[in-house]
Amino acid sequence: MEKVPMTVQGYSDLSEELRRRQQEERPRIIQAIAEARAHGDLSENAEYHSAKEAQSLNEGRVAELEDKLSRAEVIDVSKLSGDTVKFGATVTLVDEDTEEKKVYKIVGESEADVKSGRVSITSPTARALIGKKVGDTVEVNTPGGGKSYEVLKVAFK
Repeated sequence: MEKVPMTVQGYSDLSEELRRRQQEERPRIIQAIAEARAHGDLSENAEYHSAKEAQSLNEGRVAELEDKLSRAEVIDVSKLSGDTVKFGATVTLVDEDTEEKKVYKIVGESEADVKSGRVSITSPTARALIGKKVGDTVEVNTPGGGKSYEVLKVAFK
């Protein structure tokens, strides 16, 4: 079973989603199924079929969350330090073509959200950054073509 690297915040977020799905969503869906059953003929009961589909989706996500959490290797980023880019690092880059600054935090797959500056450890950007230091130039092959960045800052917070 392969371990999944995850920050403390990412683990906490997934745990909270699992709790909500098990303790709030599951009972709500069960109640909706019971109400729909009370309406009679199940073969033509749209509410019943909708509630059963919601139950299926919820239970699938619960199983996925339990799997991720059981395989999580929680890494406390606040205890990391150094000047080399690794998991949990917040990296400030400058695009060598446009001089545009970008800040990325390297996180686990399940916590990645590029819009908020969190990139997955398995993304092309993160893979290119791993092991680099301040002042290094990084070539990243993105779906939109190659990009060249200079590493300005590496921090762990």
